[in-house]
Amino acid sequence: MTQKAAAPAEEERTPRRTRGVSLRLRFYRVIRKILLGFIAVSVINVVFSNFFYTPKMYRINRDNRELAIKYRILRDRIRTARQRTEEIRHRDNHVYRTLFSADTLSIPGIRGEYPAEKYASMADDPYARLMIPAWKELDAWARLLYLTSVSFDELQPMARDKEKMAQAIPALWPIDRKALHGNHIGAFNPRRYHPTLHRIQAHNGVDFGSNRGTPIYATGDGVVEKAQRSGFNGGFGHQVLLDHGFGYKTRYAHMERVDVAVGDTVRRGDPIGTVGNTGRSSGPHLHYEVIYKGRPVNPINYFDRNITEAEYERLMAQMRDTKYETL
Repeated sequence: MTQKAAAPAEEERTPRRTRGVSLRLRFYRVIRKILLGFIAVSVINVVFSNFFYTPKMYRINRDNRELAIKYRILRDRIRTARQRTEEIRHRDNHVYRTLFSADTLSIPGIRGEYPAEKYASMADDPYARLMIPAWKELDAWARLLYLTSVSFDELQPMARDKEKMAQAIPALWPIDRKALHGNHIGAFNPRRYHPTLHRIQAHNGVDFGSNRGTPIYATGDGVVEKAQRSGFNGGFGHQVLLDHGFGYKTRYAHMERVDVAVGDTVRRGDPIGTVGNTGRSSGPHLHYEVIYKGRPVNPINYFDRNITEAEYERLMAQMRDTKYETL
């Protein structure tokens, strides 16, 4: 009886093991089908993406086109703004600064381009051909804006003190023109060959040949910065240096007599001394300089601003290198 009962139990366990194996096999088959399906879909997607546009790729391409258009619009707007700033800068140079008798503002290096290294970080970007030119346009505009801003900052106090500035700018002849020897004026010449030193040496002023004792006049309101009544003084001899403010100074050299002292305030047309022959000089004359922001400029451009073009040309024709042994 025991053996007969055990046999059916053994028979029941065998089908259960068979059913478990079948379930696992079906599960593995399902997983395999899923993996194969995933691989198939991936392969199809790769092939389709390489040979056909997907909706996503259409969106990407559309966004790329829009981005390129926006960069072009940006560059156009920058160029337009830069042109308008250039127009303001032109008026600044040819109207505003002329009105206030100020020289053209120049800041070394401000108009040059930035080195290529500034844009090197963008060189590998897919949009470098759009980004780099836009940045260059923007940088050029920024430099122009800075230059214009500095110029206006400089003109602002001039506008505020216009009347005072008008009296300060050297705008007279330093001696009476009738006292000139043969209407002779020695030229301003940055590349003059010096007749005594036998080398190229700038002549930073103009020479007025005249008799000893001819009165010399201040060409603008100012304060006496130097009043040297003795000594060689680097070849200038007896000299006066006036500070007119607003960046202007004037020098009167080779004087015989100095009639002002350091710290004196002078008005345009006031006598400050007389023509002499001191320092490096071979004959009585006045060496006259106009200095703007530490740089010598041609004094002839400040003589009588109402002069006509024909009179200016005649005056320039009279000017030539002199034999006076000045600096």
